[in-house]
Amino acid sequence: MTDFNPPTAAPTQPRSMVLHREGTQMLLHEALARSRQREAEEAARHYTLARRFTAGRRWASLAGFADRRATRARASAGAAQLHGHSRSAVNGLRAV
Repeated sequence: MTDFNPPTAAPTQPRSMVLHREGTQMLLHEALARSRQREAEEAARHYTLARRFTAGRRWASLAGFADRRATRARASAGAAQLHGHSRSAVNGLRAV
């Protein structure tokens, strides 16, 4: 016997693997795709929240405009002023 061992093929590098939280193996590109998907979902949630906020401000502004317009219309028609937000007309009399 001889101590000479013929050269074997170079060992191939295994693909980069990432362990997912469940412990399953996932290829690197799959992990990156999942990460990008999470980032896109987070951006969509942020965009939705911003849209809801601006829509709320827009509706509040429109409600204020409608309230001021109704007040001017009542004043020009000579109708009694409404007391606050109670929707009942103030008759000018005070309870004693």
